[in-house]
Amino acid sequence: MDFLPGNRIALLETGAQYFPALLEAMGAAKRSIRLETYIFAADTTGRTVTAALAAAARRGVDVRVLVDGFGARDFADGLGREIVAAGGAVEVYRPELARLRLRRHRLRRLHRKLAVIDDRIAFVGGINIIDDEDTPGLGPRFDYAVRIEGPLVAPICASMLHLWRLVGWARLKRRPPKPPLDPCGQAGTVGDVAAAFVVRDNLRHRRDIEEAYLEALAGARHEVLIANAYFLPGRRFRHALIATSRRGCQVSVLLQGQVEYALLHYATQALYGQLLKDGIRIFEYGKGFLHAKVGAIDDDWATVGSSNIDPFSLLLAREANVIVKDSRFTGILRASLMRAIGEDAVEITAAELERRGWLARSLRWLAYGLVRLMLGLTRYGGEDYRE
Repeated sequence: MDFLPGNRIALLETGAQYFPALLEAMGAAKRSIRLETYIFAADTTGRTVTAALAAAARRGVDVRVLVDGFGARDFADGLGREIVAAGGAVEVYRPELARLRLRRHRLRRLHRKLAVIDDRIAFVGGINIIDDEDTPGLGPRFDYAVRIEGPLVAPICASMLHLWRLVGWARLKRRPPKPPLDPCGQAGTVGDVAAAFVVRDNLRHRRDIEEAYLEALAGARHEVLIANAYFLPGRRFRHALIATSRRGCQVSVLLQGQVEYALLHYATQALYGQLLKDGIRIFEYGKGFLHAKVGAIDDDWATVGSSNIDPFSLLLAREANVIVKDSRFTGILRASLMRAIGEDAVEITAAELERRGWLARSLRWLAYGLVRLMLGLTRYGGEDYRE
């Protein structure tokens, strides 16, 4: 993992901060806009971002948008056409797999959320192109992204360029190729923050994001704070959390309190008892849907990105995180998470688990067993989920 110094990195909390920053950068773009996302919804936010991309393409900016064939399966025939009509280019990752079936290669999704503008500004995080508040009665999705300037932009851009080319090669038999992308430029020093860009794929970087977490946990001295939408760590990750707690670090996890995907929700709760027994504090976020994938360890290590701590992110999907070694940035992220814990979450205790009764316990272990069965059928990482 290569940490590059000289960056300026700003934390963006929820779409309320992310989308204005993204749209401002797109509006000022002069040469290129590259965007990757899992979901690109045809809602108010999606139409606003589409309008910005189309406007940039009409003024001569090289606009390239890559979406996932399952998460954004209607995009190419919908909002994507507006971008293409304006002179931009749209590609779909595994479009033929939109009819998802339980086969291991069909579960490999593009889950990254990245943008690079003029090879000068990059955005990395967990926020899809979708309205923040689309569920009546709930607050906005709780999620994060970062805005980056400096040398770290180059490897982010290079990763996006590489994937664009891979997708282009895969669809050569279906339609003529698009003009090639220009090489990524190199941004100079603009700040004093050291950071690394870490991806997960199914070739050379299969475990890079997980290994980054495990390395940080092994070196943790006093506090680990993780917020994750879908939290179902395998045996190695679970044992690392427990070992960190046992040597005296305060380990806390902020998890999903709303039921979004029932199978993962209840499978996660099957792990609560073991974690609580070893001193790990568990909080469930209830104000809205928790969509964050972040962590803050001690005073100078933080990560923000798209990767959940579950088998689908850590073993199957294409993911991207930024890891920051900076006390100021880590402090800002930690303060935001602690505010959410204090104002919008409830702590789960062993007594609370008992009060939920035998039916809830049965649902938890049934869900966990089904997830393990699915992993076994796909032959991906099942050994990490054997007890």
